[in-house]
Parts: sequence; structure tokens; C-alpha cells
Amino acid sequence: MRPTTINGVRTIGIKVRDQDAATEFYVAALGFEKRFDAPISATARWIEVAPPGSPTSIALNVSDGDPSTAADTGVRFTVPDAEAEQAAMRERGVNVGVVLHMEGVPPMFTFHDPDGNRFYVVEEWSPPAS
Repeated sequence: MRPTTINGVRTIGIKVRDQDAATEFYVAALGFEKRFDAPISATARWIEVAPPGSPTSIALNVSDGDPSTAADTGVRFTVPDAEAEQAAMRERGVNVGVVLHMEGVPPMFTFHDPDGNRFYVVEEWSPPAS
């Protein structure tokens, strides 16, 4: 069996009800860059947003009519200071959770986009050497 040549993650797709509203949230409230926006059909566009400098983007895929697009994405964004980022996001009107502090893991919190998709923000951290 040949080993894989996969060497990275470029884009993670999430479903949104309104691509314009979702783009506005990710760009204005989170400070992401809009990297790509092109029509793919009469009713949908391929839109990618990403944190500045990140090699991985988020594709804002129009939902297929399902009114419940909300998902626990499992996506974890990293920040230098979870407490500071949580406070800044709250000030910008983002629906954020409390910062969790658990022994042996970095501080983290969740946030939800306007479609109810859940993301995680985790403080950059290196586990102690064993």
C-alpha cells in the first residue's frame, strides 16, 4: 500500500442560510479576510474566509434548504490569549461561551456564528515536557 501524499488542510466547509450575512459576520465581527467569492450556480457562490495569514480557510456553503444548518464544526482556532479574545469577541457582539480552564489543557471557549455553527477558540499552548 502506498502512503498518502496528503500534506495539509486547505478549506473546511460549513453550511449557512445566507451567504451575504455569513460573510459579513466572518469579516466584520471576526476580522477574517474574504479570500474568494465566485458564482457557482444561479443561487449560490463559492465564498472562502480565513483568519489573516492562515493557510486554512472556511467555505461558506449555502444550505440545501434545511432550516437547521447549525453544526458543531469541531473547528478550533488558536489565539495567544483566550481571555482577551473572548472579551474582544463579546464586545463585537459575537455569541461566546465562558473561558474554560481545565488542568492539563489550554484555556478555551466556544462561539457560535449567526447560523448556530459552533467553533472553538483555544489558547496557543505547549504541553509540559514529560
